[in-house]
Amino acid sequence: MPSFDSRVPAVLVRLDPNPFHHGTLGAARSLGRAGIPVHAVVESLSSPVVRSRYLLGAHARPAEPSPAELTRLLLRIADRLPGGPDQPAVLVPLDDITALSLAECRPELAGRYLLPEQSPEQLARVADKAQLAETCRALSLPHPRTELPTSADEAAAMAWSLGLPVIAKWSRPWLLPPGGGLRSTTIVGSLAEVRELYARTPQAGSRLLLQELLPAGRDLDWFFHGYVDSAGGCATGATGRKERSWPDGAGLTAVGRWSANPAVDTMARELLAALGYRGVCDLDFRLDRATGAYHLLDFNPRPGAQFRLFADRDGLDVVRAMHLDLTGRQVPAHTPAFGRRFVVENYAALSVLASPRRRYAAEPGASRRRGERTETAWFAGDDLAPAFAMLRAWLSHTLRKGLLSLRRSLRAGRTRRPADELSSPPPSRARSGQMTQH
Repeated sequence: MPSFDSRVPAVLVRLDPNPFHHGTLGAARSLGRAGIPVHAVVESLSSPVVRSRYLLGAHARPAEPSPAELTRLLLRIADRLPGGPDQPAVLVPLDDITALSLAECRPELAGRYLLPEQSPEQLARVADKAQLAETCRALSLPHPRTELPTSADEAAAMAWSLGLPVIAKWSRPWLLPPGGGLRSTTIVGSLAEVRELYARTPQAGSRLLLQELLPAGRDLDWFFHGYVDSAGGCATGATGRKERSWPDGAGLTAVGRWSANPAVDTMARELLAALGYRGVCDLDFRLDRATGAYHLLDFNPRPGAQFRLFADRDGLDVVRAMHLDLTGRQVPAHTPAFGRRFVVENYAALSVLASPRRRYAAEPGASRRRGERTETAWFAGDDLAPAFAMLRAWLSHTLRKGLLSLRRSLRAGRTRRPADELSSPPPSRARSGQMTQH
């Protein structure tokens, strides 16, 4: 294992309200196991990650997660950390809105926290889905055909031109209101659905994008995780294959495998160099079988939730690389562990239920000792409490969703019944002594 400066604590920050974000737990475990004191800003003090033995302190995110409120909270946390003002801590953003907010309030946090050299404008260029499409066009990087409609009629016409079904994305998904029923990415199959989704633009808080749907399939979805250090080097970078996702075909990684893909690796590194990017990144690609080109789908300027897939034999991952670099230590080169798998238990179960017959072949030459090569997102023998807390929260969440769906169905049935009765013809009267046939 590399030598870490355990005097420098880390503060994980996540403003997204999702209580099932396994990447936060992965970061707490990764740094905590290296002997680094870990604190976290999370959506709630009842979050499953708070139960981790590797988390020394937890703080609820601001009720109004603006950069100003976040700055005030982080300065209060810094005052309570061991070492005081003379010992800055490493800040680790775990979602897009946090990465953008930290870049915006960087001047106010200087001297109290350590962050990669990033500006809000640099991050928005890749995190905002509309700007990412422009960035890809400017760099001649393969990217799905993307349209930005300005009306419901234009949205329908663009969807028809792209060819149904299409991918619908909100350009700034971190602005989506919690509990509003809007997903960051949706596959829409009809013009009526496109119109309905566009009508919710004011609620979504950002523009709607329509993208050509590249066909999904086995071995087509890939991702790259890396850390670009202060000198512009990317010693910690690797490619992985998405074996299962949730939602199926257009969602997060439920099961991933560390696999070599030189084409994706080269594209990612060239893009990072062209952008002058610094810090952790998570890039998603899909192969277009028709052209043989890998298309960049998403660029997340922070650790992907599945970043622990790329923990090598020495325990090095992108979050540990970030701590090493920002504390002035050398980041060693990754030692590839091809065939290693990462499984997110709750989402993998949903994926199997949705596509039970899907099977994937093992990586050629991969070890058969799966116990040594598979890491689960929630369950860990040295840190059991978060898994049980997640399971309780997941069952409660599923029950609430089920009851809500049942109430909606019953309400819709009561609404339809009077109209159905008025529109139905009166029952025919059978003659005396005759039976009606059904």
